[in-house]
Amino acid sequence: MNDQPMTMPTMKVAVASKENANYVAGRRAFFKYRDLGVTEGTSGFMRAQVTSAEQGMSKPTGWHVHKCQAQLVYMLSGWVDLVFADRKVRIKAGDSIMIPGNTPHNETGTSDTFELLEVSVPADMGTEPCDPPPGH
Repeated sequence: MNDQPMTMPTMKVAVASKENANYVAGRRAFFKYRDLGVTEGTSGFMRAQVTSAEQGMSKPTGWHVHKCQAQLVYMLSGWVDLVFADRKVRIKAGDSIMIPGNTPHNETGTSDTFELLEVSVPADMGTEPCDPPPGH
């Protein structure tokens, strides 16, 4: 465990209603990203958004890492297939996965439609391509 003291930013309550959804640009043009106000509410400490698709992925995303401390995904509906160095997983409705920052992975498929909740720490989560692990 990290022994460094964590400085908490100033935070405020963040409420997001589905009726007044705030859609923002995201990592992939073919998904919709609904911002839940958590980035502003936590002064950039954390991000939360709902990602949805009305058409399944047509090809894998390619191997990449996220520049963050951690990413949590909870599937609300549908499914997503992911490949890691040591395993393949299908995350389906009701399942979750926590991916530590800088973990190489490849999203290889999705259901035709899906919706997921994604939370990252910190809010500013970059994505960078990377080489596939040996054997992939």
